[in-house]
Amino acid sequence: MTKKVFKIFVLIVFSLSSLVSFASAESYGHSDTTQVKKSIREEIKETIAHHLQDSYIFEITHGVSFPLPVILWDGGLHVFSGSAFHHGEYTVESKGNFYKLYHGKIYKTDSEGHIKYDEDHHVQNEKPVDFSITKNVFVIILMSAFLLFLFSRMAKRYANNMNPGGAAKFLEPIIIFIRDDIAIPNIGKKHYKKYMSYLLTIFFFIWFLNLAGMTPLGIGVTNNIAVTFALALLTFLITQFTANKNYWGHIFWMPGVPKPMRIILAPIELLGVFIKPFALMIRLYANMTAGHIVIMSLIGLIFVFQNYFATGAFFGLTLFLSILELLVAALQAYIFTMLSALYFGAAVEEHH
Repeated sequence: MTKKVFKIFVLIVFSLSSLVSFASAESYGHSDTTQVKKSIREEIKETIAHHLQDSYIFEITHGVSFPLPVILWDGGLHVFSGSAFHHGEYTVESKGNFYKLYHGKIYKTDSEGHIKYDEDHHVQNEKPVDFSITKNVFVIILMSAFLLFLFSRMAKRYANNMNPGGAAKFLEPIIIFIRDDIAIPNIGKKHYKKYMSYLLTIFFFIWFLNLAGMTPLGIGVTNNIAVTFALALLTFLITQFTANKNYWGHIFWMPGVPKPMRIILAPIELLGVFIKPFALMIRLYANMTAGHIVIMSLIGLIFVFQNYFATGAFFGLTLFLSILELLVAALQAYIFTMLSALYFGAAVEEHH
């Protein structure tokens, strides 16, 4: 057990030391202290934004990256490499059209790459329909393939009546926990089985993505509100399309409530149908984004306060919060799964 704790500790320290490398040593070469601090703070802000932002290039570390395919539909299919933008510095020509990467989004421009603004400084350039394989999409595909490989091997061992081995020893108690402590209590023994596949998938998918987001690779998939929206939308659709008549009856014509009150409460109950998945979306997005911002900000403070005491204090606090973030990664997956099961249980609840 001591060796395992030591390995985890070394892994976290290595991750933090990799993240610390985002501040350039060249920033300290100026003689003006105020200017040095200003440039460092700007670099910290840019690095945090870059860490959280989606990208058309997968950057492993500084100077080591590989491009991802850009797939656009603009009067026809346009396919080219994400490296063609050169981090937004170049304008890309494809079949007579010109495109520019600006603040993480692709806009249609002229040959010079001009961006037009309105009075409120909003970009007026047209945006093509974007089907690109971005960094987040690539990680989602990779994680889905990994989960499929992991659990198909695990299922094969059980199908052949083999004892669980390897990852199965670790995953089996979690699967049983989701079944016995999340699915059955919230949905009921009669209906829980038809939701188990989704609940297991959503738990491990969110959990593994959250863990991947803690690596120095900048894989912040659950920091993207479009991803959390899609996950919450799945829960919403499954809830509505599997709901029985009692579920809709409690929304539009609540039993045991005076009729005048039913007319008043019906719009509120209907609004709650959409608020529930919205809360799922925001909770996951906000918690994971806030955690990454706090940790990277603390690392950045090491370079703002250039002394040994601040370095030790902020590094120790960052290490503590990183360990705490491991708990948050699992906790957010648990909350999302538990609330989804709660909504499913309300949708299939029998009339009493």
